[in-house]
Amino acid sequence: MTDPVAIRIAETFNGVFLASHHTSMRGGAAEPLYEPAMGSKPAQIVFTRDYPASALHEAAHWCLAGRQRRTQRDYGYWYLPGPRDPVQREAFFRAEADVQALEAVFARTCGVRFVVSADDFDASPAELARFETIVAKRLAIRRITLPSRARRFCEALTTAFAIEPLAHHG
Repeated sequence: MTDPVAIRIAETFNGVFLASHHTSMRGGAAEPLYEPAMGSKPAQIVFTRDYPASALHEAAHWCLAGRQRRTQRDYGYWYLPGPRDPVQREAFFRAEADVQALEAVFARTCGVRFVVSADDFDASPAELARFETIVAKRLAIRRITLPSRARRFCEALTTAFAIEPLAHHG
């Protein structure tokens, strides 16, 4: 991992959650993956290569996953790579909207560019626009209401990146 922003994101995550939640984050993977804790081995969040956006996206998944989900590989969610049919795309959008909204909060907190991702090149412009609108609505809620782990991570990112607090972002 060579991107200094990705390194700082992972170090920040580990500083907050390795001891308290027995969970660590690192980059370098061809594909992202969450592996639950096994005995003394902490849970592992592995993000794609050294991409800061991937680190923030995977942190968002973890911050939203409940206790039971965090005991399952990739939180027990299905993943179907694109191209997807319209029904599959809608299911993907439902599963990803809150995650991407939280990712956007994290990105703003540490100064990383956020782009809504359909993760499917076959998505039509109308589908993408609809998904962007849903993510924007969830983002408006997330700016006000963050789960406790997400709030802790945002506070740590704010400190690590010396960006103004979340409440001051427009």
